[in-house]
Amino acid sequence: MSQYFELHPVNPQARLLRQAVQILRDGGLLAYPTDSCYALGCQIGDLAALERIRRIRQADKHHHFTLVCADLAQAARYARIDTWAFRLIKAATPGPFTFLLPATREVPRKLQHPQRRTIGIRVPDHVVPRLLLAELGEPIMSSTLLLPGEELPLTDGREIRARLEHEVDAVLDSGNCGLDPTTVVDLAVQPPVVVRQGRGRLPGMVVDAPE
Repeated sequence: MSQYFELHPVNPQARLLRQAVQILRDGGLLAYPTDSCYALGCQIGDLAALERIRRIRQADKHHHFTLVCADLAQAARYARIDTWAFRLIKAATPGPFTFLLPATREVPRKLQHPQRRTIGIRVPDHVVPRLLLAELGEPIMSSTLLLPGEELPLTDGREIRARLEHEVDAVLDSGNCGLDPTTVVDLAVQPPVVVRQGRGRLPGMVVDAPE
């Protein structure tokens, strides 16, 4: 059965955040809030936890996972970011965006898209993941908490616990954080395109997916 942490939405309890980070380090899987919706997260390189996310999401090998990073300096260790891309990302972060970029050798091959060798990069604007990342000291491997066959992600912490209490190791509940997922921008192609329109908006960007 999963642990359930009720976190203050403005000043999350440091003790509970430390416990959550230890769960990650011990190979655990978290359901946690972001600035777009809730997500599933594990420690980078933890392939067993990654497979648990795949099972929950029923994701195939083409599913793009995301590295949730503290800042662009951390992101640059795991993704190749050209100057033009850096400027675009810097203007949009922190915020509800995921950017697809060529992965560096720091990213395990199983975490990369198998054909494109890309990785999603995200710098969220939410106090809970920011403090988790500061305590952990490395990115969180993550995926939107959208269950198979459902159109909208889960957004209520108690419902997440009720439905996934045997699937995740902890639920971090800091209240409703919305239903819109991140906007996904593919920066590994020229010109870059929005492949999923979510909460974030980039003026003038070509949208290659339905709203």
